[in-house]
Amino acid sequence: MTTKPILTVRNLSVTFPDNNGGFDALGGLSFEIRPREFVCFLGPSGSGKTTLLRALAGLIQPTSGSVNFMHHHRPKIGMVFQQSNLMPWRTVMENIKLSLEMDGAGEIKAQNKAREMIRLVGLKGFEDSFPRDLSGGMAQRVAIARALVHDPDLLLLDEPFASLDALTRERMWMELSNIWQAKQKTVIMVTHSINESLFLADRVLVLTKRPGKIKLDVEVDLPRPRTDDIRYTSHFGKLAKKLRGAIE
Repeated sequence: MTTKPILTVRNLSVTFPDNNGGFDALGGLSFEIRPREFVCFLGPSGSGKTTLLRALAGLIQPTSGSVNFMHHHRPKIGMVFQQSNLMPWRTVMENIKLSLEMDGAGEIKAQNKAREMIRLVGLKGFEDSFPRDLSGGMAQRVAIARALVHDPDLLLLDEPFASLDALTRERMWMELSNIWQAKQKTVIMVTHSINESLFLADRVLVLTKRPGKIKLDVEVDLPRPRTDDIRYTSHFGKLAKKLRGAIE
């Protein structure tokens, strides 16, 4: 790709104050993200992956370095966390359209856009269900729909399937891959899973132990759309071995 980057990060460092002179979470990251690219950050626990997402979302301020977006203004950002964080007193429909209501969208527009997202994530028929009636995978689909409904420029995913059982998690890889194919959003996702990163991403960036630095940047040259069978190919195995070797 030769498209101009939607996001450019230069020498990004984050240090949290403590009683020992500071806790270094990130140590000088530099990278670029292109429009409609799906990028996974992979690394051991404590490598600063969640800190990186929070810095990109503007939830925390970097200690040094820069985060620059195309056109020099902060884009609309959608974020999905490890837990779905749905409001238990609101239905699926009401949870998804919440951000539109906060933006002042009219009820008819909010309902129509929410219905579109419900169809996209495969929850048609569950519009009036409450979070207590949903499985973990269904709840995360609602969270993804809620993040997408306001048409963000950038979608940030913080290990959204970490709390799911193995089989549900693998099904959600396919769901998310299909959603990305349909919406073509720019996505940055953090994960501990090598297989997850390779199944979903165009590129995988491996972080070192704290303070997190980029150790490896790998293009995932696997064909799309991806099916479950791709995980059993020799090339998938070679890429997995390369990533495994880079993780400390």
